[in-house]
Amino acid sequence: MMSERARALHEAVAAFVRDEVLPAEPTFFREVAEGARWKVIPVVDGLKQRARAAGLFNLFLPESERGAGLTNLEYAPLAELMGRTVFAPEVFNCSAPDTGNMEVLERYGTEAQKQRWLEPLLRGEIRSGFAMTEPAVASSDATNIEATIRRDGDDYVIRGRKWWTSGAGDPRCKVLIFMGKTDPSNPDRHRQQSMILVPMDTPGVKVERMLPVFGYDDAPHGHAEITFDDARVPADNILLGEGRGFEIAQGRLGPGRVHHCMRLIGLAERSLELMCARLKSRVAFGRPVAEQSVWRERIADARVAISQARLLVLHAAWKMDVEGNKGARAEIAMIKIAVPTMACQVIDHAIQAHGAAGLCDDHVLAYAYSAARMLRIADGPDEVHRDQLARMVLGGR
Repeated sequence: MMSERARALHEAVAAFVRDEVLPAEPTFFREVAEGARWKVIPVVDGLKQRARAAGLFNLFLPESERGAGLTNLEYAPLAELMGRTVFAPEVFNCSAPDTGNMEVLERYGTEAQKQRWLEPLLRGEIRSGFAMTEPAVASSDATNIEATIRRDGDDYVIRGRKWWTSGAGDPRCKVLIFMGKTDPSNPDRHRQQSMILVPMDTPGVKVERMLPVFGYDDAPHGHAEITFDDARVPADNILLGEGRGFEIAQGRLGPGRVHHCMRLIGLAERSLELMCARLKSRVAFGRPVAEQSVWRERIADARVAISQARLLVLHAAWKMDVEGNKGARAEIAMIKIAVPTMACQVIDHAIQAHGAAGLCDDHVLAYAYSAARMLRIADGPDEVHRDQLARMVLGGR
């Protein structure tokens, strides 16, 4: 059951998405396509100001006075609403990787770090990136990371190459949370890594290229390959302390996986709506396509799959609220396995229902599929979550 406050916020966000965000979608894509790729999008900036004025900002951050005070379970349906279009999360200042980074700063940052980075992030004035994945190693095992964070007097010197650092293309991206090894010889593989705050303008930090996903560059957000060539930052930029990076990563990724999954459910719901509208409007072989049995079966299967996935994610969110991220490890693994696969299938059928039109950008479906397919790899690939879940089941979890 939602609290009265959560229900009121849900109604307000639903109305804002319906009346202001979705109608602005054509303008968003047009403004992205005009001129430089990496820029502030005026229509999004205007919507952000209106959402903030309406009190619809920073709705995540459970157990924090800086957020809306919602639990994971209460926030999850709001994330679903925001998932209906690619830019809606930013409108409400609830987009990745900023949400995860703000949670890290809130939970693990010093007061000085919060003042410098968290407060402007919460105001929507700047954006941030998360630099963990590396091209040279299988980063699904974070203990493989080779980038180094070396203490040198009052500074740390950072060296390495990262990629898929989402958000680094935005000109407002001012800081990265960087994961690297401070103690590579530590016999405990999970105590070798640390996380540190690296301003984007630090000498030695260089964006080498922006990486496309199935041909989409995801401008103005984007995913960057970045080199760190002896980048030097103050020792005070370390988060929580040396050897705590893996611990921070686990704390960061749990809520983020719920957010990603609920946004995907919103995208799947919209894809089902588009599929149904298309099937009812098109005639083939003398009758509406919606009346043909294979499509009725696909609609029914989609309805069941989306509803099942939603309940699975809501259960995981509830378990996180009750037992914490560690206590909900199995449930988090389950949603990360189930939801992207479900969304890919629903969107694929929606594309098929649109025929050749589904393959181009006249509709949002091709872009939607690229986002859903990416999330079978991002935040841990299917195989890792299946392996971890099986281990827990075999262990009686």
